[in-house]
Amino acid sequence: MQIHLFDKDQDAELFPAGRIIFRVGDPGSLMFAVLDGTVEISIHGKTVETVGPGGVFGEMALIEELPRIATALVKTDAKIVPIDRKRFMFLVQQNPFFALQLMTIMAGRLRSMDEKI
Repeated sequence: MQIHLFDKDQDAELFPAGRIIFRVGDPGSLMFAVLDGTVEISIHGKTVETVGPGGVFGEMALIEELPRIATALVKTDAKIVPIDRKRFMFLVQQNPFFALQLMTIMAGRLRSMDEKI
């Protein structure tokens, strides 16, 4: 499932391939929406997901306000929108569909991890 609220490039930042966006243990003050490109999410050195256009990542640490449990590596040059807690809260309050999409993504990830174990 993808989130389609970030159509504009105005808030996007360019991330070159090979850049690490965050590592395990980093503070979780941002989540990210991918407009273009791909980002690999890994836990304990194993790739658990590749996030492409329309996808989001980093939401768990932002919601929980806890350190990161994964590492995010840009696989191909990417346009990414960083979302801080204030903007996240605005999106949730102003657009309940955003919250529903995010819950669907998180549930899908949980099911995927469950299938792997």
